[in-house]
Parts: sequence; structure tokens; C-alpha cells
Amino acid sequence: MTDITAVAAAPLPDVARLTLSDLRAALHDGWRDYRRACSFGCFFSAIYVLIGFGFVIFGAGTVLWTFAVSLAFPMFAPFAAVGLYEVSRRLERGEPLDWRKIIGSVAAERDRQIPWMGAIIVIYVLFWSFLAHMIFALFMGLSVMTNISSSYEVFLTPNGLAMIAVELGVGGVLAFILFSLTVTSLPHLLEREVDFVTAMLYSLRVVRENLFVMLVWAALIAGLTFLAMLPLFLGLFVALPVFGHATWHLYRRALV
Repeated sequence: MTDITAVAAAPLPDVARLTLSDLRAALHDGWRDYRRACSFGCFFSAIYVLIGFGFVIFGAGTVLWTFAVSLAFPMFAPFAAVGLYEVSRRLERGEPLDWRKIIGSVAAERDRQIPWMGAIIVIYVLFWSFLAHMIFALFMGLSVMTNISSSYEVFLTPNGLAMIAVELGVGGVLAFILFSLTVTSLPHLLEREVDFVTAMLYSLRVVRENLFVMLVWAALIAGLTFLAMLPLFLGLFVALPVFGHATWHLYRRALV
């Protein structure tokens, strides 16, 4: 893993003012890249799909599921995303889509800043999981012991409904913070020699200066990804590559 003090800092670009038309253009370009490099999109999104199948097989809500979502997904997902960004970068430059070179570029990131991003995401998700369990205990800890996996009536009580509302509110805020930290930081780290802290701060700046547009972008990603998960996670073979490619193009549009 690279020593973060050893990375030669590149000058940070200014942030452009984004509009909804930029989102449409980014999605259009993302769909174009997906069609031109469908095999790469399916390959990198397979990581997410396999993890989703793992959740179903081992059972969401168990200790094993918590460790899987807290460790496996954050460690592998950034590399899969970088693979999609690398494909879009090569298409943008007119370079050939060579499997060996693209996989090599992804593998090379293990010695740069991406592992640090994965570590930050792991810590963040662990904190998120702890906070969710704490909220559950605060609202439901004094309730009569119930198997919540088979007795859903407990969630329809005043305490249960209040807990759901708080969980959704807190979860939404935490999800948007994580989105803000990573939306442009991963493509930024792929393209430029900057440390992960600088990349995250720049990502926060992009979101802060384009708050409404980035809220719409986050909602699109969350909503369409959720719908893509419904048919046994198979929709992720389309949704994730398209959003991955589109994120690269949106990052490029955010630069001045």
C-alpha cells in the first residue's frame, strides 16, 4: 500500500457548475460506453451480483452478512468501479480495450490510493452498522423478545414505526455523506496523482457547489439500483456498468 506522504500532489482543478442536462449527457455517454464494452461491464458488475447472491445464501441480518457487507464489498467494489472508469477513459482517448491492460491497470491500483479508499469505506460501513444496531436497541430494546424475521407486527407498533423513520432518516444522511465522499474521488484517483484525502475533499466540493444536481444523481443511482436488484440482482449487470461509465463522464464534466 502506498505511503500517502509519498504521492506527488497534482494541482486540483476548479469545479464546474453542473446542470440536469449534464446528468442526461453523462447517462447517455454511460449507456454508449456500456454498449461498446458490454463484456467489461458484465465482468466488473459480476462482483456486485455475486456478493448479492452471497447475502441471499447466507442470510441477511446474520453476523456473517454484517462482516460480508462491511469487509468484502467495500474492499472489492472500488476496484470494480475503477475497472469501469478505465474502460471509459480508454474509449474517451480512442485507446484499444485490451483485457490484459485493463485488468493490469486495476491491479496496479493496489499500490496506489484505492486501498486507502476501501479502508475508509470499511470503517464507515462498520460505524453505520453499529449505529443502526444502536438505534434498534434504543427503540426496541425494552420490547418483549420477538423473532423479527418471522413476526413483522412489532414494526407496526408506535416504537417500531418510529424506529423505521429514524433508521431511514439517519441512513439516508449517512448514505449521502458516503456518496459525497466517493462520487468523484475514485475517478479522480485513477486519473491524477493525488492522495485519497485530497480526492475526497474535492468530491465534497463538487457536491457542495452542485448540491441539487448531485442530490438528483444520488436519487437516480439509489432508485434505479434498487429496481435492478429486484430480479435476483440480475439487473445490476446493466445498471451498475451504465452508472459506472456515466460517473466517469460526470466527473469529467465537473472539471474546469
